[in-house]
Amino acid sequence: MTREELFGKLQEIFRDIFDDESLEITDSTNSSDIDDWDSINHINLVVAIEKDMKIKFSFEELAALKNVGAMVDLMMIKGK
Repeated sequence: MTREELFGKLQEIFRDIFDDESLEITDSTNSSDIDDWDSINHINLVVAIEKDMKIKFSFEELAALKNVGAMVDLMMIKGK
């Protein structure tokens, strides 16, 4: 899967979790950019990504993520 395809799938997951079809994410999007991105929705987001992409993140990997771009990069590595 290309980075663009992965980003598109992630866009769909974000829209579903945050119940906002107009939500647009970028590489620099982080939790402070989305009003409803709280700890519960963060967990829901991670679970949805793991389920949809059939990958697992460690606590350390998640703690190191600073934005959506870093998440996509990690997903590219884990998806290989």
